[in-house]
Amino acid sequence: MLKSAARPAKQASSGAAQREGFFAGIRKDFRRNRLIYLMILPVLIYYLVFHYFPMYGATIAFKDFNALDGITGSPWVGFKHFNEFFSSFYFWRLLKNTVLLSAYGLVFSFPMPIVLALLLNEVRHNGYKRVVQTITYIPHFISIVVICGMIIDFVKQDGVITHILTYLGMENNNLLLEPGNFRSIYIISDIWQQIGWNSIIYLAALTGIDTEMFEAARIDGAGKLRQIISITIPSILPTIVIMLILKVGTVMNIGFEKVMLLYNASIYETADVISTFVYRRGILEAAYSYSAAVGLFNSVINCTLVIVTNKFSKKFTETSLW
Repeated sequence: MLKSAARPAKQASSGAAQREGFFAGIRKDFRRNRLIYLMILPVLIYYLVFHYFPMYGATIAFKDFNALDGITGSPWVGFKHFNEFFSSFYFWRLLKNTVLLSAYGLVFSFPMPIVLALLLNEVRHNGYKRVVQTITYIPHFISIVVICGMIIDFVKQDGVITHILTYLGMENNNLLLEPGNFRSIYIISDIWQQIGWNSIIYLAALTGIDTEMFEAARIDGAGKLRQIISITIPSILPTIVIMLILKVGTVMNIGFEKVMLLYNASIYETADVISTFVYRRGILEAAYSYSAAVGLFNSVINCTLVIVTNKFSKKFTETSLW
């Protein structure tokens, strides 16, 4: 009995000593690196003020928010707005459009910067390489409003792209007035706008590959394609996986500005996504609680996708964000 009573006391004292040692280590590290912590302080304050404190406002998703009563004074309604959204006509249409646009982006937009980086990596003429990079980077720096204006002009009834397609046998119609065309226009324009900029990180990863590996492969008789498959792609695979995880984490966040600038009431069937619906209900119709519930649902799905994708990546590729 004495031994069993002494053991918990010994464990408690050991735990207290460990905690004291832990906090002592933190204090020692803070004194040693106080200037570094001081440099981090403004960034920490920024995230607290503009990213974490505003999360309190998400509580209006569970309330019937009234601007006169404020967040604290508005009555709690629980999951009323979530149930209303899940049972509405718009839910499945919004979910389908958002997921399909994101899936097309993953299938078509995501690999294109990798392909461009691999092709540029094989170019030996520096002048030509710089010209190609400049041409592909420029669309990224053009305002999204200008980009959408160009797209609208190109695909209207007398636009350049419409004329080309008409010459190839299609009907002469405004392409953005037909629901079936919206996803193709959105993805193709997204590739054009982002392919050069997104290839930068892969070009940087390619510069870190040991050139002796390619020399050894050439000695063994491997051609360019075999070198790319056996050396280049495996070497940049960790970078690709990390970028894929981040991309999956934004599956439910389709570019609000671009969709809103391109779509119109005649193509809501395929163009209306969660972010544009939140804008219409929250800003135009002042349904703040309802739109907050929709936005919160969207954020929870994105967070879940990041966690799940990261777990699978860590299990099968040993590469992960954390």
